Amino acid sequence: MTSQPEPTAGEPRKLNVRRAPKYVPFLIAGALVGVVAAAIFTSMAPPSEQFTTSSIFGFFTVLLLVPGVILGAALALILDKRSLRRSKTLVAQPLPDEGTNPEAEIA
Repeated sequence: MTSQPEPTAGEPRKLNVRRAPKYVPFLIAGALVGVVAAAIFTSMAPPSEQFTTSSIFGFFTVLLLVPGVILGAALALILDKRSLRRSKTLVAQPLPDEGTNPEAEIA
């Protein structure tokens, strides 16, 4: 990694602008998908004399929660890589301070 010198005051700066995803909502959505899948599998399971419906739901939830979170994280990473390709480089020009007179600096 190379370090670039800090631009002095009044000098334009190049900035990379991109829309990157927030990871936490993707992780939460993946976890919710895992819980919904657990509910679907629980409703499809035949009734059992050994286990209650809630214990079957808990088992499927534990089993499917982690893969759901992993899928959400993978989707966020894919979208993040995609946003890197679409990033734009812009030039930011600093504005003069309000207390100074720009015409006085030119003269």
